[in-house]
Amino acid sequence: MKFENTNLEQHVINTSLLTEIMEELGFVLAGQWDYERVTYDYKFEVRDEVFYLRVQAYSVEGSTDSSSSKVQLLTPILGKHYYPHGVEYGEDEVIPTSVVERSNELLKKAQEQIELVSKFIIL
Repeated sequence: MKFENTNLEQHVINTSLLTEIMEELGFVLAGQWDYERVTYDYKFEVRDEVFYLRVQAYSVEGSTDSSSSKVQLLTPILGKHYYPHGVEYGEDEVIPTSVVERSNELLKKAQEQIELVSKFIIL
């Protein structure tokens, strides 16, 4: 499931600042990290099911391990984890309303924090 119209994808932000914002919201910098991309995951566990809200970004300046690098945010996605195959993000996945609502709240808070930081820091 994609979260269109969050306005997150309109932002270019310093990678270190983004990591700080996302970690404060409970996201984890995922193991898919490399020099050109970053991925932040928020894990939901509902009964026996696991879902991941994923916010991804790609480098537009510098490599992501540099404190001065900047990344362009992408459209957030929400998927269901299937053991041992991984996460599926298809539109036909059944995701509890509570997970979707919480995801919207987290994305809104991330958007607000990024906009706040952008007003006071020259990125």
